[in-house]
Amino acid sequence: MNGTQSIDTPWGVSVFGAASVDAAPDLARLRVAISQTRNQPGEAFAATRSGVNRIREVLRGHEVPEAAVSTSRLNLSSQWSYGNERTFLGYECTASFVIELRELDLLETVLIDVVDAGANEVKGVEFDVRAKRELRARARTAAVVAAREKAALYAEAAGAQLGPVIHIKDVDAEQVLNYRSHSSHQSGGGEGDLSPGKVTVSAGVVLGLSLIGG
Repeated sequence: MNGTQSIDTPWGVSVFGAASVDAAPDLARLRVAISQTRNQPGEAFAATRSGVNRIREVLRGHEVPEAAVSTSRLNLSSQWSYGNERTFLGYECTASFVIELRELDLLETVLIDVVDAGANEVKGVEFDVRAKRELRARARTAAVVAAREKAALYAEAAGAQLGPVIHIKDVDAEQVLNYRSHSSHQSGGGEGDLSPGKVTVSAGVVLGLSLIGG
């Protein structure tokens, strides 16, 4: 017999179960950046730092907490154009922001004001939920139920009864999403889309159960 026709050490049944829980998002992460190019490094730093201060002032005006705003260090790089000959364009200084908003109704206004304040690169908008731990727990419980139901069907078809669970293996949520290709982490509004839609939290599990009879 080949490997698909025999089991070297028979012990029971192993099944995969998956489940998802949908929820309306209550959190948005806005990723933007500001970059300024100048002839001298000091000028590029100063221009970008001024833009960072304007953006932070706009966010304070919208009552976004300081703890909800992450700013990268200022990054400096040389910029060149490559046409018929290599030409130096100047020094580009860049700072990136990750802004968490809990008032989703303010998202469009905040984005417009942040761009007006100097953010010249919008990297995307990601919607999420604050209660992800609780939703993941619900999805994991449902995944176990799904796996047990599948195992019961196999056992019944084989004329056996399920014994105790002897093995539990967690499956990474990203693998579950790949397995369920019709699902998406964010439905009705992907990254960069200002329509929040829903957030899908998934879980998967592999259960190993012993068999009685047969």
